[in-house]
Amino acid sequence: MAKTMNVKWADAPAEHDYPAAASYLRLTAEPDLAEALATLLYGSETIQHFAKDILRAARLPLLPATDPEVAKDLKKVRKGEALSPILLVRGDVRSDLPLQVADGYHRICASYHLSENTAIPCRLVSLPVTAD
Repeated sequence: MAKTMNVKWADAPAEHDYPAAASYLRLTAEPDLAEALATLLYGSETIQHFAKDILRAARLPLLPATDPEVAKDLKKVRKGEALSPILLVRGDVRSDLPLQVADGYHRICASYHLSENTAIPCRLVSLPVTAD
């Protein structure tokens, strides 16, 4: 596949992405916090970050283009179908907490395979501040 192929992105994440994000986040956070983060993601604005930076901040490996879900997203790109923006929870450099990809890991990897400098639309929220 040509590295110069452009990725078409939807204007907003798909409705089913938010429950998927909450499901993932319930594995890393208490259910109430996971639901709160999913709600914050729903209401946040869409911004862009490069594929290479997202993977580095999340400390995630690049999945191969042959991974079934990555291959499915690459096929969508070839067909001109729009991919859904990704959902992220900000990490914390002070506590060595990586960025969390709540939804969209395979889309990030597919985009990276086309170009590590692919600008990916994403919704990014921070963990709520808690009183200690």
